[in-house]
Amino acid sequence: MAYRIPFNKPALVGNELALIAESVQSGHISGDGLFTRHCHTLLEDTLGVKKALLTTNCTHALEMSALLLNLQPGDEVIIPSFTFVSTVNAFVLRGAVPVFADVRPDTLNLDERQLEALITPRTRAIVPVHYAGVACEMDTIMAIAARHNLMVVEDNAHGLFGKYKGQWLGTFGALATQSFHETKNFSCGEGGALLINDAELVDRAEIIREKGTNRSRFFRGMVDKYSWVDVGSSYLPSDVLAAFLYAQFEQREAIQSRRGAIWQRYADELAAWAGEHGVSLPHVPDECEQPYHMFYLLLPSLDVRTRLIAHLKAHDILAVFHYLPLHLSDMGLKLGGYVGQCPVTEDISDRLLRLPLFFGLGESEQAEVIAALGAFDGW
Repeated sequence: MAYRIPFNKPALVGNELALIAESVQSGHISGDGLFTRHCHTLLEDTLGVKKALLTTNCTHALEMSALLLNLQPGDEVIIPSFTFVSTVNAFVLRGAVPVFADVRPDTLNLDERQLEALITPRTRAIVPVHYAGVACEMDTIMAIAARHNLMVVEDNAHGLFGKYKGQWLGTFGALATQSFHETKNFSCGEGGALLINDAELVDRAEIIREKGTNRSRFFRGMVDKYSWVDVGSSYLPSDVLAAFLYAQFEQREAIQSRRGAIWQRYADELAAWAGEHGVSLPHVPDECEQPYHMFYLLLPSLDVRTRLIAHLKAHDILAVFHYLPLHLSDMGLKLGGYVGQCPVTEDISDRLLRLPLFFGLGESEQAEVIAALGAFDGW
């Protein structure tokens, strides 16, 4: 069903179609072409990471992370229960056991205050998720990881170009993953990236990404032929997609500025309404610079949320909830999850509602969303 005001709408913001044509005309539209390299260079130069590698999606970047960690069956990985299923699937596929962590009630990020109690002799990694692009408390998380000799993999699907205490998200852990799905600030429909901050992992990451071969070294002239040297898969996106993505990167300041204006208008014009009705708006700590990925409401109850979704639909506006607790999913229960394990996650997942926020959302359309919220009487 199409809505007059959808939750998300892909946009052409610059030279996407021209760069796609250029990619096709170059004669190289498979992986690691000209525009893939442009994207790698931009991410590396902007963020200062040792290596950036585009992937077919964020899920595959996470799967590459799990392979790079050399996880063995029975190893434990600490993951927030309030996240997308790909975050946990990538590690479960390697035989790892997820240890579900609860989230903070303010930022909805992994609660670092509970982290140390979850660590056992079998723990190998911590996977903080920067929810809505607002940073986790990375000082504490990195200190705990260092104390216990654990790897950190940042799931930064929401947070590209966000910062924590002035440092780019995606540059704290040994590895970080990005998403360029159509709902993200920068998109190519389906896409992702693995950011590598540990130089010792770069060579193997390239091998894993190239089906377990040293093909990348061959094309750099470092070996005279390439062969199968490790496990791996095909994680390279088409250069056509990279061309689309690079055009969006070229317009990153305009994209972020527009999204920031939309986010701030919601925050300003809904503040009094939210206070009157016991609704919480997103919390952004002072030390965090967010990329304006998402604007959500935390409503008083599941019943209120259900009625508000229906109310907005009646106005031809689509607003959507988000993650269900992973520890209470069918698979999560099989892996030892239980009711009450992550009480904050269980509470907020029933009450959270995301509002339309995309580059092409017009001022009059946003005004309609705000007006429809103000007219809601289903408290």
